[in-house]
Amino acid sequence: MKLLPALCLLLLTSLPAMAADKARSEITDREIERKAVQAVVWGMPAVNYDLMRQEMLNKTPGKVGQVIYWGEPLDWKNQTLTPNPDALYFMAFFDTKDGPFVLDLPAAEAKGSFNGNIVTVWQQPLEDAGLLGADKGKGGKFLILPPDYKETPPDGYIPLKSNVYGGYILFRSNMASHDTADVEASIEYGKKMKVYPLSAAANPPQTVFSDVKDIVFDSTIQWDARFFDNLNRVVQEEPWIARDRVMIDQLKSLGIEKGKPFKPDSHVKSLLAKAMKEAQALLQAKYDDGFAPFFSETSRWTFPGYADVVTAAQRDFDEADSYPVDHRGVIYTMAYIGIKRLGAGQFYSISIRDKDGRAFDGRHTYKLNAPANVPVQQYWSVTAYDRKTHALIKNVSRASRSSQIPDLAKNADGSIDLYFGPRPPKGKDANWVPTDPKRHFELMFRAYGPTKDFFDKKWVLSDAVRLQ
Repeated sequence: MKLLPALCLLLLTSLPAMAADKARSEITDREIERKAVQAVVWGMPAVNYDLMRQEMLNKTPGKVGQVIYWGEPLDWKNQTLTPNPDALYFMAFFDTKDGPFVLDLPAAEAKGSFNGNIVTVWQQPLEDAGLLGADKGKGGKFLILPPDYKETPPDGYIPLKSNVYGGYILFRSNMASHDTADVEASIEYGKKMKVYPLSAAANPPQTVFSDVKDIVFDSTIQWDARFFDNLNRVVQEEPWIARDRVMIDQLKSLGIEKGKPFKPDSHVKSLLAKAMKEAQALLQAKYDDGFAPFFSETSRWTFPGYADVVTAAQRDFDEADSYPVDHRGVIYTMAYIGIKRLGAGQFYSISIRDKDGRAFDGRHTYKLNAPANVPVQQYWSVTAYDRKTHALIKNVSRASRSSQIPDLAKNADGSIDLYFGPRPPKGKDANWVPTDPKRHFELMFRAYGPTKDFFDKKWVLSDAVRLQ
């Protein structure tokens, strides 16, 4: 009987210790979750990049140092973020660990031209190329230099010094129209680009092109713990940029550490999955708040970006008193690529609500009037995207209408009415973009080669109006 009091005493003395252990465990879990949420926001552009690279490596014949392209105007099988279905896309990923890499890009021709952007793993723009890029349509050999490159670049190249090893070029080969002959001409022109290591410049190997138009290429953000596998891959492959060293310890607490395997146990995985949902809610709320209106103070058409991110990108994210990580994170949940001279080669505006402020609903039909004489040197277009994924709406026949479509019906004043909905209004099929009645959507207006009148707001795009 003397054992009973002793056991009771042992139990009573153990309870505070057990409670303290539980409290410490809860604190540790909350710390992991908090740091994981911040890692998602910070790492979004790099994971965005790696998702595209992994789709190429795992689903297509393409490899780093080669070119993949879509051999027809993009349809829903291209599930990248807000792509342009009115240009032919060519992409080449590069790696400069073994030395500089050459992007030999063609000059504009009577029946061929392109708009291109060259970026790092972090989607930091190195340069724009093409008609309104650094080469002004003359073409040129863009030379990507690794961060540890100490030599003088050879003559005859446009040198671009990167602070990491990896990156890619998005090469948009322009089309005169969607007709078969114009599409084929655009592909033929795009295949004039060459990519190869500088070490092979004396006798460049033939560039390998892989047509991936029939492959479901899905690089949408996956809001689960797999995000951290992509992030770990980038951390292992790339050098730390000085501005990001604060994340070394943050990531270590999640199990991501350079030179070590990332093997979270089931408990940590559950915390990372929970953090992903928190990050998703945070970033989506910021996106839902909207961006600054563009055409007027009350316009539903907004500039899909933040002024601080635009400025930071133009200055290589190297400003002494600014590093807009939160805003950058929002941007790369709904788009990819970095543009050095935004507004010179292309300009974008996005609308997530109709004229009355209601979210676009795929069950309803909307009309958008585009006034005549759009002030652009190349073309304009309007594309519908899935509101949740920011990719092209799945299983629809087309995603956009553009000034390249010769059979668009025009009004007497030269303006064009576009329709978005589950079914075309009677007699309006040529001007109609289908939507999914089970999903919400968003619209993006593109202006390629916008002129001064565009930025002076001498031409104003109306808001979409719900018809039924």
